[in-house]
Amino acid sequence: MRKWLAMVALMFSPWVVASEAPKLELKQVSDHAYYVEGLFELGTPLNQNFISNAGVVIAPEGVVVIDALGSPALAERLVVEIRKVTDKPIQYVIITHYHADHVYGLQVFKDLGAKVIAQEKGKLYLTSETAKLRLEVSREELAPWVDENTRLEAADVWVINDEQLMLSGWQFDLLKVGPAHTPDDLSVYVPAENVLFAGDLMFQGRIPFVGNADSAGWIKSLDRLLTLSPKVVVPGHGPHSTDPAEDLKFTRDYLQYLRDEMREPALNLDDFDEAYKNADWSPYEGYPLFRAANRMNAYNVFLSIQTSE
Repeated sequence: MRKWLAMVALMFSPWVVASEAPKLELKQVSDHAYYVEGLFELGTPLNQNFISNAGVVIAPEGVVVIDALGSPALAERLVVEIRKVTDKPIQYVIITHYHADHVYGLQVFKDLGAKVIAQEKGKLYLTSETAKLRLEVSREELAPWVDENTRLEAADVWVINDEQLMLSGWQFDLLKVGPAHTPDDLSVYVPAENVLFAGDLMFQGRIPFVGNADSAGWIKSLDRLLTLSPKVVVPGHGPHSTDPAEDLKFTRDYLQYLRDEMREPALNLDDFDEAYKNADWSPYEGYPLFRAANRMNAYNVFLSIQTSE
């Protein structure tokens, strides 16, 4: 079971292994919004599991953080970076979904007194045996950055439907966009800055990791995000986008392409290996992570179509 969970952990982060310690610094995307950009790598002790992004919004009355990074040490470093630009209190952390690389730093912000907000279906993951066993594996695979003192944290506020919340003096639109990449996806739009924090619904400039996602739901959610017309989108992985329509559409079109290529052979109960071999992957095979992720993505979409249509 431990070996299996370790493999699952790698599947959620299909990057190359780090060669040097990670650099973590805030990148400004609007007057008051920032983010740190994770590495395109597997989580390892060397990179402290810094493989995802986290957002920071300096609102009139305090700081709102979006996602908490993949280890307590990273969260502590993020706090240091925040303190370089403001001494306002960190009042809230919004979690876009309960994958380990986005939440293992959460305890640092809880200990500072921040309130945590997440989508209600995150409760199912937190109370699952998968979450417990994966943390045990991470304590071995990512030590000393994830260890016996690392703990999973529940939200203080569980979002059931879309919410418009006044946080730290500004409106934050919390959009319930799951089930998509995960059952508990939550995207965050900040109207005052015209910035969207999309979470893992968007992988910028590369092939996304589909896993056991609801690809049909993911496509619908991306269509919805496209209607917002934000000026900037910060994805869950990769650099921010100043051309949101094009970059959100890339992920959406890739998912639709997977479904189009796999639908007929899946419904015909064809052999997957033959179906994959016969598909035309030329529109995407030149993109980063195609070799690492595409076959797995196609297989998961193949299975999901068989069980849902």
